[in-house]
Amino acid sequence: MYLEAILSRQKKPVNNSDYPDHAIERIARCILPDILAYFESEEGQQEFKEWKALQEAMKEKKTDTK
Repeated sequence: MYLEAILSRQKKPVNNSDYPDHAIERIARCILPDILAYFESEEGQQEFKEWKALQEAMKEKKTDTK
């Protein structure tokens, strides 16, 4: 019940493209398993760690310049 309340309050994504929502959802459902498999793989985990470190470095640099 609590999770449903949270999900219902979240903003729905707005589709500003020429493609209908059902087409985007169909493509997303097709590629989601591959995306999940990649990020669960060793290579995907390593790339995520590198990305996360880069994001932290950029955040620190941004706060240093203020």
